[in-house]
Amino acid sequence: MIARPGPLGSVAHVTDTATSSQVPLVRYLVLGDRPHLVANQCTSCGARFFDRRNACASCFATTFEPVDIATEGEVRAFTIVTLAAPGVPVPFTSAIIDCDGTSVRANLINVDADPAKVTLGMRVRLATYSLGTDDNGTEAIGFGFEPA
Repeated sequence: MIARPGPLGSVAHVTDTATSSQVPLVRYLVLGDRPHLVANQCTSCGARFFDRRNACASCFATTFEPVDIATEGEVRAFTIVTLAAPGVPVPFTSAIIDCDGTSVRANLINVDADPAKVTLGMRVRLATYSLGTDDNGTEAIGFGFEPA
């Protein structure tokens, strides 16, 4: 699902599919009918990493395979950010999400950055949103997690 930023950090959903003029903000975000994240999994110990690796940080093996990450999860830790670089709207909630055993660091979207609204154990799901469009019409797509 693709969403667009709205007032006060809310995100309004726009469409369910990606077009050829869209690019993901990060290499491990897969767009399309079912957006999802893909990690590099160590073939020796099963550790998962989102960035490129020459060797596993857990067992030092050097072979990895891509693995799809669950699109739903649970908030394991969070912080409400109230001070950020110029031009970055605050407050926002940064969280660590447990997606069936894989830790994903992302911002929470479509929920107020308020400890009364965000809780440990909260169920969330992956959501994508537009970061903007360049002069050639190519739209950059980011991701976050929203309440499930």
